[in-house]
Amino acid sequence: MSRLTDLRFRAATSFQRRINPVLRRLPLQTVVETRGRVSGLPRQTPVGGRRVGDSFWLVSEFGERSQYVRNIKADPRVRVRIRGRWHTGTAHLVPDDDPVARLRLLPRFNGLGVRAFGTNLLTVRVDLDT
Repeated sequence: MSRLTDLRFRAATSFQRRINPVLRRLPLQTVVETRGRVSGLPRQTPVGGRRVGDSFWLVSEFGERSQYVRNIKADPRVRVRIRGRWHTGTAHLVPDDDPVARLRLLPRFNGLGVRAFGTNLLTVRVDLDT
């Protein structure tokens, strides 16, 4: 990993550690809840994404380096809070999807942050239980 990439990762994660606890509490903020791969405890991460039918799509800005992506790899069962309502589902990493094109279909505000800090974009699809 290049020094610039590592610096961007550290800056973004430092910022997220401070802002995420606040964002998680906002009732309309979209949140993905995974199970900690070591602790087994629920871990909530504010994300930007969009529901399309029975699926929820998002783009991870650090790909498989993101802690919530690592948790998904260990246990793909997740919950997603969309517009204040919790939905259960199964998350899938979609490495063959074009994350830049996917970002154009997602909310712009989140896309700006992902583009600004992202170093290894990865699309994630959550198939919601009906």
